[in-house]
Formats: sequence, C-alpha cells, structure tokens
Amino acid sequence: MFGSIPPGLFFVALALVLPFLPRQSRAWAFLVAPVLSLVHLSGLETGTTATWQLATFELEPLRVDRLANVFGWILSIITLLGGIFALHLKDTSQQVAALLYAGSALGVVYAGDLFTLFFFWEIMAFGSAWLIWARRTPEAYAAGLRYIYVHLFGGAVLLGGILWQMAETGSLRFEAFDLDGPGILILVGFFLNAAAVPLHAWIADAYPRATITGAVFMSALTSKTAVYTLARGFPGWEVVMWVGVIMAVYGVTYAILSNDMRRVLAYHIVSQVGFMVAGIGIGTEYTLNGASAHAFTNILEKSLLFMATGAIIHATGVSRMSHLGGLYKKLPVLFWLYMIPALSISSAPFLGGFLSKPMTISGAEYATVPSVVLLMHLASVGTLLSVGLKLPYFTWFTKPRGLAEGEERTVAPIPWNMYAAIGLGGAGLIFLGLWRWPLYNLLPYEVVFDPYETKNLKKAFQLIGFATLAFLVIAARLKPKPKIQLDFEWFYRAPSALVWKWVVHPVVGVFVWAERVSWELARALVPVGFDPVSVIRSGRPGPTSPSGETASTGFRVTMTAMVMIAALAFAIILFWFVLLR
Repeated sequence: MFGSIPPGLFFVALALVLPFLPRQSRAWAFLVAPVLSLVHLSGLETGTTATWQLATFELEPLRVDRLANVFGWILSIITLLGGIFALHLKDTSQQVAALLYAGSALGVVYAGDLFTLFFFWEIMAFGSAWLIWARRTPEAYAAGLRYIYVHLFGGAVLLGGILWQMAETGSLRFEAFDLDGPGILILVGFFLNAAAVPLHAWIADAYPRATITGAVFMSALTSKTAVYTLARGFPGWEVVMWVGVIMAVYGVTYAILSNDMRRVLAYHIVSQVGFMVAGIGIGTEYTLNGASAHAFTNILEKSLLFMATGAIIHATGVSRMSHLGGLYKKLPVLFWLYMIPALSISSAPFLGGFLSKPMTISGAEYATVPSVVLLMHLASVGTLLSVGLKLPYFTWFTKPRGLAEGEERTVAPIPWNMYAAIGLGGAGLIFLGLWRWPLYNLLPYEVVFDPYETKNLKKAFQLIGFATLAFLVIAARLKPKPKIQLDFEWFYRAPSALVWKWVVHPVVGVFVWAERVSWELARALVPVGFDPVSVIRSGRPGPTSPSGETASTGFRVTMTAMVMIAALAFAIILFWFVLLR
C-alpha cells in the first residue's frame, strides 16, 4: 500500500509533526503511527527491499523477510497498546521520545546494512534515556546518565566492530558474522543491549526509575531488538548459548530476591531474554523458531506486566512490595488483568506463553544439550515463583504494610485507558493460546512443535505444581525486605569517586590550564591587532605613541591596508603555484 517505505519512518515522521498538533489531540495522534505501520506490514511482501547509494556503499534501509516480520509486527502492536496505555499523558516530550524510540527499533529490525542499523541503534539510546529523565527526579536524572553512558559505550564498541568489518570485507551487509575480531566486537555491542550478564546492571538500575508509561516501551524495545540482531548475526555460536543460559538463571534469581516491583520485572527481562539468546546460540531451525516466538509473546507479556505494576504505582504512589499488600479489595480487576500475562510468561497452558518458551526448551532437548534443558526448567520454575506468585501475593494479598496504626491506604482512580490497554493485550494472549496459527505462520521456519501434546501438557502442569508447592513452603522467607541487592554495577559505581579523582580531575585540570593560557595569550595579542603601528613605534603593546599620545588613525589605516595587500598577494601566489600547476 505504501510501497517500499521502511515502517519505522511513520513513527519518525509523526515525532517531527506531533509538537505542532493541538495539545489535546497529541495522545490520540500518537496511535496513528503504529496503525499505519500495521497496515503497511499487512501488505509488505517477503523479499521487498529498498536501497540507497552512499559513496561506494549500498545501504539497505528496508529488507523484509520472515525473521524481520516477527519482530516488526509485535513492535508495532506493542507501541499501539503502549499508546493506548498513555492516552491520559499530556507530556509531549515523552510522546515524541517514545515515537523516535519505537521507530528506531523498527529501523534496526528492517535494516539490511550495518550503517543503517547503527544509525537507528544510537537514536534508540537517546529516545529511551529521555523516558527515564522525563520522570524529573534526582534519582531518574542520575540513572538516565548512567544508562546513556553505558549505551554510548556499547555503541562505540559496535561502531568499532562495524568499521573493522568494513575494512576487512569491504561490505556493510548485515548478515551472519564469522568468529573473528570484528564479529566479537559487534557481538559485545549487541550483548550490552540484550542485558547479557555481566553487562546487564543498567536494566535493573534504569527501568524502575523511568516514567510509568516510559517503562512500558523500554521493556519491549531495547533488549528484544538486540535479540533480533543476535538471531540475524550470531545463530549457532556456542558462547551465545551459554551466555543465554547464565542470563536465564541469574536474572530469575535476582527477580526472586528483589523488592521493587519494576526491579523484579527488569531482572526478569534478563532471564526471559536469556531463553531467547540460548535458543539462538543452539542455532537449529527449531530453537530459532522458539526464540522468535518467545520474543513475540514475551514482548506482549512483559509490557502488560509493566502496565499493571505502573497502574499500581499510579494509584498508590508506591513501588516497593515491602510497603504494599492488601490491594485486592480495592483493585481486584487489576489483579486478574495482571495474572493473565503473569501466568502466560510462566508457560501456563492455553495462554500465548505456552507456545514459545516450551518450544525453545523442546528444541534444546532435540539438540541434545541436557544441561541447558535442566537449567532452563529451573529458570522456568523461578519465573512462576517471582512473577506469578511472589509479586501478586505480597502486593494484592497479605496484611497492608508501610502504614501507620489504623491508617488505610489511599488509592487514586486508575484511568480507563490503562485498563483498556492491559485488557486488550491480555485478550491477545488468550487468543494466541487458543489459536496459535497466526503466530506460527509468522515464524522464520516451519513449526514442528505441538504444545498441546499430552507430554507437553503434563510437563507444564508438573512445573506449575512444583513451583506452587515450593512457594507455599518458602513464602515466609520470600517476604520482601526494604533492601537493594548488590549486583555487578557495584564494580563500576563503588570506585567512581577514585576514578573521578585520579582520572577525570587531571584531564579537567589540563583543559582548565589550556583555557587560562589561551585567554591570557588572547589578552596580550588584542592590543597588537588593534594598533600594530603603535606597538612597533613604542616597543610595547598598547594604543599610545612614544609621546603618550594616541596613535593616529592614519597609521592604523595604513597598517590595515598593508596587511590586506600582503594577504591578497599570498593568496594569489598560493593559487598560482598550487592550483594552476
């Protein structure tokens, strides 16, 4: 319908126009871009490309294939749901940042060359950073700075790998990479955005401090776009598989221990992305289908979980479970809406998540990597413990905490559009759980996994039963505590004062010295340029003659004319000897 236009351009174009629209219509106008993108994708045939010549390189801002379409569809859908969730928002800066962020994510997904990918990769970093700063608190400002520094570092590593790749191959084509220097640098750049351990601490630091609506977009875009780039560039790398397994177990462990609701979900992103990364590392068609399907369902699930916890924060002003409890009487509808994505992400049957994560684990079984399968099952149990049981239990049930004796918690009204967005997304998960073919038809390869085989249903109910029993046994030990667990970020935050003193201060001192010397030199030269004749006659800078009288205007005019004539003569000589010979 729209030819070979990259879908991300709808978002970027609207971001440029949105500030000029009437204030009251901007939130609704936000929805136009994802709707146009979905309409465009419905008519965009596999194999469609668009190219652009830059010097000797051919750029490809649009390359349509089945892998790209899996991510293109779900990123457009979740941006639409995020826009509905944010209909009450009047902050134009957040709306523009979210549009640039989503458009850039789609730009990465449909990029056929590394230059286009890197261009949109960096816009993603700044668009998402603004969604942290837009909360306008000191904590958000500091977290946003750390976030942008980390992602700029990752972008620099990625750019180094791209330039190295270009120097060695003479091509900017975005295809599977070799296990060599450029490929390793590019892999590290992708790993950082995927929140691979130990490059993951930014996600748990930044997401809990973002705005309520901003965190919804962040949960869906950055890490999942990185999953796409890994699937495109590094399928079948064994190191990728083991990094994914470590992420799956490590992330869910910290999710179980965390207190802040959005910090739980942020760590859980690390775990769920780990499943996808492990499937990509195994590299079979089976596991690549599983990783792609899990990215699709997980983007939907995780965004809905952030919406539900964001609605709680909107209603109560509290994000830590140690200060919540007893919300079921006041927010029962929100509880049931929360449980749909929570059970789906725990691979409960008849929901969307039951199609994807078990597919990845089944693919690992067929690839005969039993240790990976065992650790994936362990992480699956942790998912239900943390997101499906602990978070709702200590938030909606148990005795209210963080209140004075006899005090009741005040709950502000939740806008209708928040409920609508979560309800629509939950309906989508139920729809996929009951009718899986729309998702299966999008996947890169033919699907051979049937989630509703007896053995798969039996395995799912066993895991759910075991996790529930374990929670009943250890629930008291899982009670949220007002603490923050130390993570890898300690290694670069704790020594920051020493680094500032011994690295930053000396560099700043050099620049301050150079600036002072430059000003003093300029102050000494200004009188010379003002009246060079007086300086020559008096032997010292200054606007006066030897007799103390002001140098005549004639002298200054003469000297100025002489300088101009000398400059003109020099230019003529240079032109003759350099350009004409």
